[in-house]
Amino acid sequence: MDGVLIDSEPLWKIAEVEAFAKVGLDLTHTDCEETVGLRIDEVVQMWHDKVKWTSKSVKEVETDIVDILIREIRKQGKALAGVLEALQRISAAGYKIGLATSSYQRIIDVVVEKLEIGHYFEVMHSAEHELNGKPHPAVFLNCAKKLNIHPKDCLVIEDSFNGVLAGKSARMKVVAIPEKSHQSDPRLVIADTILDSLNDFEIEACLQFWE
Repeated sequence: MDGVLIDSEPLWKIAEVEAFAKVGLDLTHTDCEETVGLRIDEVVQMWHDKVKWTSKSVKEVETDIVDILIREIRKQGKALAGVLEALQRISAAGYKIGLATSSYQRIIDVVVEKLEIGHYFEVMHSAEHELNGKPHPAVFLNCAKKLNIHPKDCLVIEDSFNGVLAGKSARMKVVAIPEKSHQSDPRLVIADTILDSLNDFEIEACLQFWE
């Protein structure tokens, strides 16, 4: 979802910088880029392990980040290039579409409402229901299970290395559409292909991954 359907990565950075500043942690946007694709509770715990602030609990900081993010999505959230067209083409071709994301369910609800795309998804599954978030493959595997599709027959579209690694670990085919700050990440080579945006997504080209 984040960085694939909605241009939310800059909004996550706003939320993290603002929320962490309240506990005395001066994060830069570059710091935030290191944790793209991870579940937010794991991000907060990671920084707490390093800094060990005492003014708020880990859960309070996590909630603050999500609240700020939702505020920013409602204020300025927008679909990324090609999203609506790709969803329409994939749906019209008869393929099942699932949304598997590290974001919490209440963020999913705000995003699909803001973009008016909820009707395209047969399944929406959050990693908050998993023991481990990305790069662990559980969120993709259980989304596939809910779709009643074998993982090997699934195609993942991801923007971050952690997401791409999770998709490949699930033994799925993976299209990487990296967020601008991650386009030069050499690790993305593990994806089956790399595109600039969903405007370049072609169903026929992806079917060749299984040949």
